[in-house]
Amino acid sequence: MRLAVIGGSFNPVHAGHMALARAVRERAGYDTVLLVPAASPPHKELSPGAEDADRLAMLALAVAELNAGGGGGPWAAVEECELSRGGVSYTIDTIRELGKRYAPSLEGRIALVIGLDLVAGFSRWRECDALAREADILLAIRPGEKDVPFPYPHRILEGPLVPASSSAIRAAIRAAAPHWASLVPETVYRYITERGLYATR
Repeated sequence: MRLAVIGGSFNPVHAGHMALARAVRERAGYDTVLLVPAASPPHKELSPGAEDADRLAMLALAVAELNAGGGGGPWAAVEECELSRGGVSYTIDTIRELGKRYAPSLEGRIALVIGLDLVAGFSRWRECDALAREADILLAIRPGEKDVPFPYPHRILEGPLVPASSSAIRAAIRAAAPHWASLVPETVYRYITERGLYATR
């Protein structure tokens, strides 16, 4: 099994995350894609508006949609290891934990998917050199973006251009702007509106 990991706050999960997961499977050829919500990201604070249980529930809805449209059986999954560990979420710990758990069925190293926005700060990640040795880094770029200097072994994954960000979606919800509905899966939209998530700061 070729396994890839996409980490993030997923606050909330949106169409960009969905498109990236599909690209990892369809363009990079990975069998399983794990979406890993952070408990406490080391380089930023989680924005308020949703509890961990909400983020997990929304991810589960998004993953169900990914698997329903994929064919060939389930290929995407929510991985709760960082929430279960608690504290600050360090990617090296996640890669090592998942490497041990999936060792009997792994083909090659686990792929870590990161975007260009994370390249500049990667050298400040915990055990970044070890992380680059122990995982295959997939650098996700969007059409029109160019590969940037990155001194670690990596592959380029060109994904679709999806103009969605969790922060913009939260702002749109607070402003009662209707356009954000198209930026999340329909089931996630219903979940957010039924529970009034992100409506206030």
